[in-house]
Amino acid sequence: MARIVQKFGGTSVADLDRIRAIAKRVKREVDAGHEVAVVVSAMAGATNQMVGWVNGISPLHDAREYDTVVATGEQVTIGLTALALQEIGVKARSWMGWQVPIRTDDVHGKARIESIDGTALLARMAQGEVPVVAGFQGIADDGRVTTLGRGGSDISAVALAAALKADRCDIYTDVDGVYTTDPRIVAKARKLDKITYEEMLEMASLGAKVLHTRSVELAMKERVRLQVLSSFTDAPGTLVVDEDEIVEKALVSGVTYTRDEAKVTLIRVPDRPGVAADVFGALADAAINVDMIVQNVSEDGRATDITFTVGRSDLPRAIQLLEPKAKALGCREVKPDASVCKVSVVGVGMRSHAGVARTMFDTLAAKGINIQVISTSEIKISILIDEAYTELAVRALHAAYQLDAA
Repeated sequence: MARIVQKFGGTSVADLDRIRAIAKRVKREVDAGHEVAVVVSAMAGATNQMVGWVNGISPLHDAREYDTVVATGEQVTIGLTALALQEIGVKARSWMGWQVPIRTDDVHGKARIESIDGTALLARMAQGEVPVVAGFQGIADDGRVTTLGRGGSDISAVALAAALKADRCDIYTDVDGVYTTDPRIVAKARKLDKITYEEMLEMASLGAKVLHTRSVELAMKERVRLQVLSSFTDAPGTLVVDEDEIVEKALVSGVTYTRDEAKVTLIRVPDRPGVAADVFGALADAAINVDMIVQNVSEDGRATDITFTVGRSDLPRAIQLLEPKAKALGCREVKPDASVCKVSVVGVGMRSHAGVARTMFDTLAAKGINIQVISTSEIKISILIDEAYTELAVRALHAAYQLDAA
């Protein structure tokens, strides 16, 4: 017998027929003798609708009331899911975040989980009951409902699995696993049987949309075994596990891309101590996240060009902030470019193999693709290229690292 947390996303509970279908999936695990807890999202589109209502009433809204409104989507689905389970003979009860309780900080709209008391849920599970828990929500110390922000239901599921000491956390979604790249771009993309936490974390942060970065971080920290599965087929999924569980470590496990990047270049910035701190400190104070950074010093050593990337949606704010700052510093020009894409190769095998970067650069050069910025870590290489070459680059790299399915 195993203890399993099953999480179903918005597309999995989009209507009553799909809720009935996931109830049957839960029943299969219960009938197999496992203890099961379920975490559900709001129905597909419901949260976006409620966010629209909030913005329509109050564009500069009180974040506490925002959470009160948008947390109601999950309340509907936990009740309907519990009823669907009861209808097919499974003992079930719905639980809102505050009833568990799932305690968070008080940063409304993007709260972080601080603790989960699983005592009551474990007692019910021991009696053969399935708790159906609202994802995405919790409760702050002042008793107000909070929401966890983007990817919140995945985070709820992983945190609950850790609190319950579950053997596995199954994330059901509209894809049947983690692929070597986007199958919409590369028809020969392969589904991975297993992937390490580190690889999944890099892929999630670099554009793969299967799991949210915060949920993978938490799973890695708490050593929660994750499985990504489809709600709509019975195909085997992808396990996200510790590196020790993977015997043959692939040189490269995947090729990812994101078009959500924009490039900013500060041309001829005076090269003196404190300038970079001044520029990036101002961006940090405005909550603008900076990713890739390259600095080139001129021959005379008096000026430098600084190139970096920010989220594309942050570009207008970044330029508005940087133009007066650059003028005060004596910078010649602030040059933005939103027509870029970040492409990355990821694999734990890079730690013990040379030549990964050379293969990447040779492959792109053969296709006539210019690299604008390069960033590396122990298990990934990311490059910035013209957005027009995204699909060509992904296909070429996927083939170069022999990731194409036979």
